[in-house]
Amino acid sequence: MQAFQLTDYVGPDGLALVDIEAPRSAQGEIILQVRAVGINYPDLLMTKGQYQRKPELPVVPGCEVAGTVISAPIGSGWKQGDRAAAFIWQGGFAEQVAVPVNSIVRVPDSISFESAAAMVVNYHTVHFALSRRGLVQADENVLVMGAAGGIGTAAVQVARGFGARVIAGVADVGQAETAKAAGAQEVLILQPGFAQTLREMTDGRGVDVVLDPLGDWLFDEAIRGLAPEGRLLVTGFAAGRIPEVKVNRLLLRNVSVLGVAFGALLEMEHKLMREQANSLDRMVGDGVVNPHIGARFGFNELPMALGCLNRGEIKGKAVVVLESVGTDA
Repeated sequence: MQAFQLTDYVGPDGLALVDIEAPRSAQGEIILQVRAVGINYPDLLMTKGQYQRKPELPVVPGCEVAGTVISAPIGSGWKQGDRAAAFIWQGGFAEQVAVPVNSIVRVPDSISFESAAAMVVNYHTVHFALSRRGLVQADENVLVMGAAGGIGTAAVQVARGFGARVIAGVADVGQAETAKAAGAQEVLILQPGFAQTLREMTDGRGVDVVLDPLGDWLFDEAIRGLAPEGRLLVTGFAAGRIPEVKVNRLLLRNVSVLGVAFGALLEMEHKLMREQANSLDRMVGDGVVNPHIGARFGFNELPMALGCLNRGEIKGKAVVVLESVGTDA
């Protein structure tokens, strides 16, 4: 089978399309025929050697796929031909991939493989962040920073699904249109001093929850915009610097900073992904969740997709589509 193998930690240019042996299932694993691949910021970091996991080279990156089951363990509840989407730590940039049973969810016939591949990482991460870590309640004010990106557009929709009032934090007017299309009720340009504007938008109170995939100086400003008992959810550091916080600021203002690591907890709670999928399916049925796919690429263009992400050229989510794939090893 064909796969993109990372041979050097130099970014997307370190990927090479090669023929490798197809995966063979170990105990508790399902083999998927990949039909679509989601492109994510952690994938980009892995190609640069900057991700939390830095495997020995060569390695096939890729953490988000959708496709059909080739084989499954007896008693797993899965069979050949079932439509599925999965999260894996690596191996997704390939025609076939082995995934743990606890990391795979069913894809209804009403959802395309492209949309399914766009939902696993971002939507499950923000669902976990907003529901489990942030305890978001209906009618609370939620600021989603980076709201025009893949995780941002997902967070806008999931927060709306929980009944929250969503303020989309974006870099410019062009990104504002993407955030509004995702479902944001209001838009805030993230410029120095935006905490004051945020308070003006919330009758002086501030927001109850901030979902922050950016970090850097934006984190510090967002803390200033929290309401009493507000929660800031740390989901990444796409803007660059990993910020620090003086805990006396948290104590004096009764606010919290919470870490969000969906993949890490998934390894301990095997039912987590399935339970969240049920909730997300309801939001899809209600018309609230609909992945914003901003760019589509062919399999041969996968490094190009990562390059576009690296340059900030993707609005919403980028997806790689495998038009024609075989099942031979």
